[in-house]
Amino acid sequence: MTYEMKAVFWGVLLACVDWGWGQENLTFDGDVRDFAISDRSVYVVTDDRLYQLNHDFTKVIKRDTPNVVYPKQEAPLSNETYPFKVNILLPFIKNKTLITCGTTKCGYCEILDLNEISKSVHSENIEVGSLDPGDSTIGFIVDVGTNSYIMTGRLQSRVRKACANSDQLLDLRNTLEGQHGGIFSDSDESTTPYIDARQKEKFQFVDGFQSNSHIYVFSNVPQERQVRVILFKSENSKTNTLRHFQGATLKCCGNTERRELLSSSVIQGSGGLHGQVLWAGVFTAGNTSDPINTVLAIYNISSTGPQLKYNDPDFCYKGCAEALPMGTTQDLHPEAVVFRYSSMTSVLAVRHNSWLVFFIGTGDGQLIKLAVDKAYKPACPRVLYNSDDDRRVFPKMHLDPVDRKHVYMALRNQMVRVPVAQCSEHKSLKDCWSAQDPFCGWCESRCSFQGDCLQPSAWISISEDSQQQNMVSYQVEKSSSGERITLTVKVHLNVNGTGSLTFTCNFFNKRGDLCDRTSPAPAFPQCSCLFSSDQLPAEGLNVTVKIRVGKQNLAEKLMLTNCSDISGPPTSALCSQCMSAGCSWSNDVCSWTTRSANSEPIQDVCRLSQSGLNYSEPVIFSIEPSVLSFHGRNHALMNGENLDHVTKVRIQGHMNCSLKESPVWNHTGSSLTFHIPSGDKGSVSVCAVLPDGRCLGKATVTYGSSPSCTGLTPSTTWASGKRKIKVHGSHLEFVEEVVHDHAPQTIQTKYSSGTLWYHTPPFEHINQPVTSTVSLRVANQTLACSSQLTYHPDPEFTSYTAIKTGNDMRVTIEKRADKLNITTEEILVFGVQEENHDVECVMDTIETSNETDSVICEIKNTPNFNINSLRIRVGNFTKILLPKQAAPSLLIILVLIPIIIVVIVGAVLYSYNKQRKMAAQMNKQLDQLECDIRNDIRQGFVDMQTEKCDLIENVGAIPFLDYKHFASRIFFPDGGPVMTSCIKDIGQDAVKVQPDESCQALSRLIRDQVFLTSFVHALEEQKNFNVKEKCAVASLLTVSLHGDLPYLTQVMEELLRALMEQPSNSQPKLMLRRTESIVEKLLTNWMSICLYGFLRESVGQPLFLLVCALTQQMSKGPVDSVTEKALYTLNEDWLLWQAQDFSPMRLQVLFAVGTDGEVSEPLEVSALDCDTVEQVKEKILLAFKTKFGFPYNTPLRQMHIEYEKDGRFVPLKEVDASSGVLGEVTMLNTLKHYKVPDGASIKVLSKTHPSLSPQSSLKDDQNYSTKYFHLIDPDIDQDQKKNPERKKLKLKEVYLTKLLSTKVAVHSFVENLFRTIWGTPNLKTPPAIKYFFDFLDAQGESKRINDSDVLHIWKTNSLPLRFWVNILKNPQFVFDMEKTPPLDGCLSVIAQAFMDSFSLAEKQLGKHDPTNKLLYAKDISQYKQEVRAYYKQVRDQPPISSSEFKEFLHKESKKHENEFNESAALRELYKYMQLYFDEIKLKLDQNGAPVELKEQLQHVKSLFDSLKSCSWN
Repeated sequence: MTYEMKAVFWGVLLACVDWGWGQENLTFDGDVRDFAISDRSVYVVTDDRLYQLNHDFTKVIKRDTPNVVYPKQEAPLSNETYPFKVNILLPFIKNKTLITCGTTKCGYCEILDLNEISKSVHSENIEVGSLDPGDSTIGFIVDVGTNSYIMTGRLQSRVRKACANSDQLLDLRNTLEGQHGGIFSDSDESTTPYIDARQKEKFQFVDGFQSNSHIYVFSNVPQERQVRVILFKSENSKTNTLRHFQGATLKCCGNTERRELLSSSVIQGSGGLHGQVLWAGVFTAGNTSDPINTVLAIYNISSTGPQLKYNDPDFCYKGCAEALPMGTTQDLHPEAVVFRYSSMTSVLAVRHNSWLVFFIGTGDGQLIKLAVDKAYKPACPRVLYNSDDDRRVFPKMHLDPVDRKHVYMALRNQMVRVPVAQCSEHKSLKDCWSAQDPFCGWCESRCSFQGDCLQPSAWISISEDSQQQNMVSYQVEKSSSGERITLTVKVHLNVNGTGSLTFTCNFFNKRGDLCDRTSPAPAFPQCSCLFSSDQLPAEGLNVTVKIRVGKQNLAEKLMLTNCSDISGPPTSALCSQCMSAGCSWSNDVCSWTTRSANSEPIQDVCRLSQSGLNYSEPVIFSIEPSVLSFHGRNHALMNGENLDHVTKVRIQGHMNCSLKESPVWNHTGSSLTFHIPSGDKGSVSVCAVLPDGRCLGKATVTYGSSPSCTGLTPSTTWASGKRKIKVHGSHLEFVEEVVHDHAPQTIQTKYSSGTLWYHTPPFEHINQPVTSTVSLRVANQTLACSSQLTYHPDPEFTSYTAIKTGNDMRVTIEKRADKLNITTEEILVFGVQEENHDVECVMDTIETSNETDSVICEIKNTPNFNINSLRIRVGNFTKILLPKQAAPSLLIILVLIPIIIVVIVGAVLYSYNKQRKMAAQMNKQLDQLECDIRNDIRQGFVDMQTEKCDLIENVGAIPFLDYKHFASRIFFPDGGPVMTSCIKDIGQDAVKVQPDESCQALSRLIRDQVFLTSFVHALEEQKNFNVKEKCAVASLLTVSLHGDLPYLTQVMEELLRALMEQPSNSQPKLMLRRTESIVEKLLTNWMSICLYGFLRESVGQPLFLLVCALTQQMSKGPVDSVTEKALYTLNEDWLLWQAQDFSPMRLQVLFAVGTDGEVSEPLEVSALDCDTVEQVKEKILLAFKTKFGFPYNTPLRQMHIEYEKDGRFVPLKEVDASSGVLGEVTMLNTLKHYKVPDGASIKVLSKTHPSLSPQSSLKDDQNYSTKYFHLIDPDIDQDQKKNPERKKLKLKEVYLTKLLSTKVAVHSFVENLFRTIWGTPNLKTPPAIKYFFDFLDAQGESKRINDSDVLHIWKTNSLPLRFWVNILKNPQFVFDMEKTPPLDGCLSVIAQAFMDSFSLAEKQLGKHDPTNKLLYAKDISQYKQEVRAYYKQVRDQPPISSSEFKEFLHKESKKHENEFNESAALRELYKYMQLYFDEIKLKLDQNGAPVELKEQLQHVKSLFDSLKSCSWN
């Protein structure tokens, strides 16, 4: 027997690797059959391959499983090849090997190197696991004495009759060649011990493990369907270990028996009393429709009763045929049932201090974390991972053995690594505690895992008892005499650390210390304060408690109330008020706390309180829909009775956790509408909340998976829209609407019989195919389809013919062929008579061809019906079609044929004679053409070799814009009245205008971070709130908070963290790539504010020099005045390759002075003979400003120039009577047209009379580009003899050298600018860049992102892409200048090269790539090295402290205070607040905002409403 090994591949797998929410996902090309984990690697088996991954999935080794070749014994002799299917995968850590066993033709095992699976250590044909891949198999390493064996369990194969296999159900196999019998042998020194089963049909092994000296095996046995555990005591040999075993039956659970075990996990380090072994199992009743079909139960399996020797009812030592009669077993019942769910599939148990933490996989693709305290009381479950579809979680899960902070699980063809907790997300002790996560505790100044908290720091975590609502609770007790009150405060914390614990409490009221001297000393975790009852006034007493635990200080504000004064109807609200005040609630009455009062949670005490108010109890009949996606549902309908007084709907998850409430609307008494918020997969209960706080009625809502859209049928539509499109995918019944990216409105969908469809919206003004992205709307989520829809122009019907056939009329309609694939069902045709009488034409068929399609229909039973036209309707497209013109008569055709023949013969003879004359002329023209092309190529070569960087660098004073105009162009790039209103005039700069009361109130409100973040999130969740509005809100916030940049920075960081947590950002490399949210625009503005000083002091000069250099270089060659294309440019799209020959000129320009004809000294101006009159004026004005430093006092449109010829001045005009005309297009006059010589004198005058036309320039004409031309001839046939030099053949490729010439000329300016931006080792990075880059590094660390490329991309998207490219492409944001289109084209190429320098992609460019990329291709590699050095330089610089950066921000705010109109920005901001007022209030409720904040919001609304009222009055 031999085997063939396929290639082993190193590197990153060609699969989807996602990093999001701290999770790593890896998708394989086959379903996962098994996986295991070692200290260094994760091993995954699919049908065809074995994979070795490092723990974070960043490195993957792929090994194809071998094909094993067997010699065929029968004739004809040949080899048979069988694939190796692995069913046992065991990392043997002690021996540094990986054991793989399974089946080929028969049994087969192979041992691989644990650290490099490409190395095979041993292989042989042997049956260790089951031969049938579908049969049950287990295998795990056990220690027996000093030896390690494989405990294997398998069924006898029913499919491999030709293979030698035994009846052994359970046995011990060797792991080493040196053991007795050799590797994989099951024999002992004197016998072959094994365990057999009495009944093997449907037998199923589930799990097995070794705990200390005991070995446990769990299985489902067929007899009476029950779950069995058998226990072996590890002795000194295989025989002694197997022959004596104990057994028990696991009973589960309560009234409903669940007789099948799905998954289990030993609770490592169970310890407990007498060294008990705790074990958890997932049991099922087999009823998938039951919402609690599966349960998770905890068992104590350390003792299974008296030893059963050979009379176990299911198992026996060696052959069962010789075994004793069946006996009975002990029943084991669970210690506790801790979780119930519809479809649990797997469980992993972890002990952490006194807590048990269970990680539970489900059949619908969730990973749930459940913490259970030492009394087996479960906390609220939390979903750590939620797949979009219903991928079933594999029965086995593993904890990372190295960091113990990640869980590995498999879902179909995917491996997922999920963090057990996200401690670093919590930024305060209170937040860390509120997470109620046993893994998270507060250490010094951060929330961390216990292992990350270094001694002697104290690690403060949640208390070991059951969950508490508040970190600090209190009770008030009145003495029997009524003279003294005892206030007892308890902190629900657990402290781990070395040394003694500092614990102090101080109680204060407004007068000072509250407690008297008899108060007992504090004793962790509680302290008491005794004071006189006279100090408790009727209106209550405000008390501040300052608590110190270790180094942590807590402050709690309490409102003490006389418990006897809390009275009223016994509602749950009154009960909550009583308990929250530290009083006692019993028998529906609030009273003072007694010493014997228990400390049950408020919700448990108040749940059964009855209402004394007279409300009819609501009854819920149904909720539509009752099954929905986990994204939620926007408009759900509740049907029932007595729903009139319902104020909101409450949705409660498992064990009444994750309580959410939703407002209601559209009450009718028997129905109401409400919003179902997003939730975790599974069933939740719904009840109706009354004004008295009671929640009555009961219904169930089930959260399912997310819809997915995999295709659209048909995939095309016509421009006018309303084509019926069928959506393909899964869970489409949850879809509410459809959205097209080109159309703002949402489209209603129809769902029936498993099919979702909708009608397409129109796509206006298209004349060629255009793709449109289709997305599904589910609640407030938008889910893109994997395929796009293509819009084509509307179908083109050209004509029709109608033929009578008896009483019917057959109509054939001609249509141009297209790619719409229209069906007969989609076309409606009506015949139209003169009196507008329509008759339907019933569709028959559509015949297609290459150029013309025929649509055939019939008008039935209309013998006297004649039609004048057809009305054709396809969706929203309607066409009135006239009949095809009748063909000419046969007689005319016969007359015309001889005439045509005579004409053709004459034409042929004439053509032959003329052709001979043209041959010589063409040869002459070809010679001339070749000579012209040679000259063009030679001239381009000369330009490249002689090009010098002789552009001037002294450009005088740089015209910087002041700060507020720079900032406003960044904030509001489109300009408009909002920008104008937010900038103060020059005279207002120094005046601080006091805002009115309403603006002051709004200013205070947005300075509350909870409100501002809720406000932003509420707006962004609105589906009609577009990107333009998001940018406007971000800029208005920037202006409003410009005076408090530290707070603006704090808010921006919080919003960025929230952005990173969004599901839509599960691909971290795409984050911050575009500006599609408020915080992304906020980041752009923030960068602009913080880098303005650096921009002006360092980058401004090289940027302005580059702009001037580009302008001067372009002016060296011709620029077409109409298209604005230039001969010297960096951008091929703006290359004037059609340019004719030109000559440089120097003009002596004289400026008229006064009114008596005096002129100034001549100013020398460089120009070209091909320049138009207006271009000459522009060059004169530029030369004047460059020489004198200020602009000429007459604008261009009021300038008039004259040329001195023979002692008199000839006026030069753009167009006059002498202008050339081609067809109907007029050529603009040039210096060559006026025959102006080199060195000529040009006189500049001011126009004294206004133009008769309102236009003062030809360019004001909206038809300028079609009425006039300059250097590029219009597309009109003309006589070449009239202007032969303009008709020389020009090849664009010949002129591509001009791009290189321009690059050489400005290259030093480009490099100087780039290196100023990304600095040198001697330059210190601007504080904002260092601070923000450190912020991004911290976020990457908190999310466990180890891929340095992700951080590089984040930084690139934040700084170069978001700020510098904006500045490079728009110098008019920085300088007082205008940007021309050709300048914009050059800057775009430079900006592209700049961004390519930051790219991590290494693309090999070729001849088909655009010249814009090729131009700087050789420079990019050097720039990339400099960029990497720059990023490293920033990272290596010492961090900037928070206080230093706040000081920097304070200075920036101070520099520019009073430059913006904050009141105007606040008033604009209020418009959005008013528009989405209800949504903002709802978001505040969802975020648990304090009542005071909502009252402040209402107060702001009242102030602005009163302003409107006053204005109206």
